[in-house]
Amino acid sequence: MQNLRTAVINYYELLGVASNASPEEIKKEFRRLARRYHPDLNPDDKQAEEQFKQINEAYDVLSDDIKRQQYDNQFFAGRRRLVRSPNSNRGGGFPFAKDIGGIWQGNKSAKSTNNKPPSNQTAINGNRPSTTKRPPINNRPPVNTDFRPGNAKTVKSFSVSNQPKDIEAKLSLPLQKAYQGGRERIRLEDGRSLEVDMPPAMYHGQKIRLKGQGIKGGDLYLKILIKSDPFFQIEGSDIACEIPLSPSEAIIGGAIEIPTIDGLVKMNVPAGVKSGDRLKLANKGYPNIRGQRGDQLVILQIVIPTDVSDAEKELYAQIREIETFKPRNKLIDDFS
Repeated sequence: MQNLRTAVINYYELLGVASNASPEEIKKEFRRLARRYHPDLNPDDKQAEEQFKQINEAYDVLSDDIKRQQYDNQFFAGRRRLVRSPNSNRGGGFPFAKDIGGIWQGNKSAKSTNNKPPSNQTAINGNRPSTTKRPPINNRPPVNTDFRPGNAKTVKSFSVSNQPKDIEAKLSLPLQKAYQGGRERIRLEDGRSLEVDMPPAMYHGQKIRLKGQGIKGGDLYLKILIKSDPFFQIEGSDIACEIPLSPSEAIIGGAIEIPTIDGLVKMNVPAGVKSGDRLKLANKGYPNIRGQRGDQLVILQIVIPTDVSDAEKELYAQIREIETFKPRNKLIDDFS
């Protein structure tokens, strides 16, 4: 059975839905509020961060049929206790997690399982059946007893350790892999190896739920970490990169090929650019949590060739004789 704590929040009021709201209505309101209070959209706003944790906590309970039934029975009965996830002491479990399917374990399909607590045993007293329970002692689960005429009393107890438990694991991915998604093999600390179909456009810190892959049929939460890329730099939903240009390309301009996370694209460089100039490729950035893409910022760097042929040197000499650009004229005038 899940851990319990004193309830201080009405989860229905927190999500703005009625107590008889359908799962679709709960999911719709959760997504609306999650977008509103997500930390990426409210940087350095502690109040929004706390609100985001609470709505995730509410959705974790109300989106699960078993947890919701237990919550309703206990909260509205006045017992002021509710079912929480194992990570409730850290502020609401796993924010904005996605459920995904397509899980393989070895060569067999991994299936989610729900371990239900064993039902109470029926005690036989004479010819009339009745159910007897002992109250919990020192937070231990109830002990069920079987009585049969002429037989000794049998005592059965059930350990809490046999109940499902959620676990968390970290998965570091290159930028391109996080963007493209696809099948990924992961190895867990307990020695298991899983192949998972990852969704596209994952973002740093995202948590993805794999149903039934935790302990005893609990869930596994994968925390996505995106590795630093040697070429692309993430700036919010924009992507920045440095592109080298030859002196002739900088002077004359023209179309050049630019790497993006979607592959190579052609970009027009205007004539007369200089090192440090920035050009923009619209909608070639990284998708945010709403699926909207930023831009790719191209920072130009003019590179002087170090290996020049004789023919090139001759042409550069001719250019030097006829060029009108004198970069040191003002400096000479100031010191003359």
